[in-house]
Amino acid sequence: MTEETPGFDEKPDVPSDAESAGTPDDAVQSAESAETAGSALAGDDKQGAQETALTAQLDQVRTALNERTADLQRLQAEYQNYRRRVERDRVTVKEIAAANLLTELLPTLDDIGRARDHGELVGGFKSVAESLETVIAKMGLQQFGKEGEPFDPTIHEALMHSYAPDVTETTCVAILQPGYRIGERTIRPARVAVAEPQPGAQGAKSASDEDTKAADEESGGPDEG
Repeated sequence: MTEETPGFDEKPDVPSDAESAGTPDDAVQSAESAETAGSALAGDDKQGAQETALTAQLDQVRTALNERTADLQRLQAEYQNYRRRVERDRVTVKEIAAANLLTELLPTLDDIGRARDHGELVGGFKSVAESLETVIAKMGLQQFGKEGEPFDPTIHEALMHSYAPDVTETTCVAILQPGYRIGERTIRPARVAVAEPQPGAQGAKSASDEDTKAADEESGGPDEG
């Protein structure tokens, strides 16, 4: 009679390799999760690179804009300076042309002035003279030089010199020929006779003032009231 060995008919309870690795669905889900995570990281990297490139382009545009703005401001300043120079040169050329023309007319104006002083400026000659003086006044010609004004070597030319006791500084006592100017440009100085204070008059006046002061000091000062 054959004896049966107990336990050989039962299968051992050992997990298989497939069961220990999980099901196929789990593997697919893990792969999809890994792919999604990789795609997200790649997307973030791509977006960051695009933002960096856009920032660099924006900086370049700003730099170019600042350079063009500076160029425009420089050109505008140069244009304004050019306009000022042109305007100044235009005025200068106009004054020079007028001065050259009026310089040729000064002898005629001197004749008119002498005729007026002698009472000879009458009739048609007076009308012509007044018309001429009106025209040259519109051109900007101004006459200067008066008796009694202080002598100024920049606008006066002294043709005669004398001394006078009634002046305290070099003074124009006679206008031999009037001066003329256009704007700030003198085209002929006034030709004048000048007088200076009498020599010794200032010294005598100073000595007199000192004597008066000394007398006041000795008497206790000038009388009051």
